[in-house]
Amino acid sequence: MLIEHDPYRCFMPYEPVQVESAEDGPLADLTLAVKDIFDVAGYRTGSGCPLRLAESPVRAATAPAAQRLLDAGARFVGKTHTDELAWSMYGMNMHFGTPVNPAAPDRIPGGSSSGSAVAVAGGLADIAIGSDTGGSVRAPASFCGIWGIRPTHGRIPLDLAQPLAASYDTCGLFARDGETLLRAMSVLLDGSSAPLPEVPEFLRPIDMLAQLGPEALALWEARFGEFPSREVRVYPDGVDAAYTAFLRTLGADARDWVLPFIRQSGMPLARGIDQRADAAEALTEAEIAGAQAARRAFTAHVEALLGLSGVILAPAVHDAPFRLDPPLELFDGFRHDCARLLCVAGLSGLPQVVFPAGRLGGAPYGLSLIGPRGSDLSLIALACRIAAGFAVPA
Repeated sequence: MLIEHDPYRCFMPYEPVQVESAEDGPLADLTLAVKDIFDVAGYRTGSGCPLRLAESPVRAATAPAAQRLLDAGARFVGKTHTDELAWSMYGMNMHFGTPVNPAAPDRIPGGSSSGSAVAVAGGLADIAIGSDTGGSVRAPASFCGIWGIRPTHGRIPLDLAQPLAASYDTCGLFARDGETLLRAMSVLLDGSSAPLPEVPEFLRPIDMLAQLGPEALALWEARFGEFPSREVRVYPDGVDAAYTAFLRTLGADARDWVLPFIRQSGMPLARGIDQRADAAEALTEAEIAGAQAARRAFTAHVEALLGLSGVILAPAVHDAPFRLDPPLELFDGFRHDCARLLCVAGLSGLPQVVFPAGRLGGAPYGLSLIGPRGSDLSLIALACRIAAGFAVPA
């Protein structure tokens, strides 16, 4: 790493190698951290896994997503920690440790892009690349009190990045404020975005809000409650049906993309990953086909709700991050409660922007916007206006 002091333990302790960037450009005043599943020239790629790290050569090229930011002038400061193989949501890596959440040091930082979120939240990087498959940018953004985006699926290249589940994997980004996020994403997306109206049709997702406790719901109401909005149900066949389709389709992808390495290497599996690997391996072709059909129907339903001008006023996750020493039952269930909300944008491949909304029990909590396919930059710009106190005409 190039950072001399890392009080939050968010960077991989690699020997520092200078990475070239443009001397000027739209991001020349910003520093950049990169999640250690993306290749960076001069560094190994460990993916949070000792066996991956041991097998990795020093990379000769940088992943295109990171290179775009470097070419725009961003200055690389290091590669950041990730959950093992990017297949978790808590930021707790049994091999390399848990980065410290700067906004709540006694709480988890969230994963799998834990190091990238912490680097930004702690002021060690201005922007940071993460990946988001099932929520790995959106959850840590909420938990660390920063901005983050899961872009429209497929809009940012994932060459030279470790895959987990190809039909869900995205390259996301963190920043401490919306304006910086918009600047950097404008580079990643070449300024291209489907427009949204100045005042879009806001959608109140009653079946997402039903999953919140009283305090989280109060924060949602404080931020969004006075916006004129249309009540909608996001899950056409219920939350459980959508979540089952999400688990099975993601598992089927993981069976193709990451399970071969797990089984062939014989690597020891952390608690949680072992269950997900076993479940993916046990899927039948009939289960996968049914889940894929359910996913297509879900996507069609959500896209019909949004049209070209709709925006879902969505909770990011159901709660603030839990403490570092949770009871086992909380540890096991929390991921599922988060993912039932996070799977909406994942199943449909739509962009979702997360921004700080307040605190629950002393820890950060974020809200979000989900918009039409390709509306990424317009959605960030809208979130900036909302965060700045945008008043919606009655």
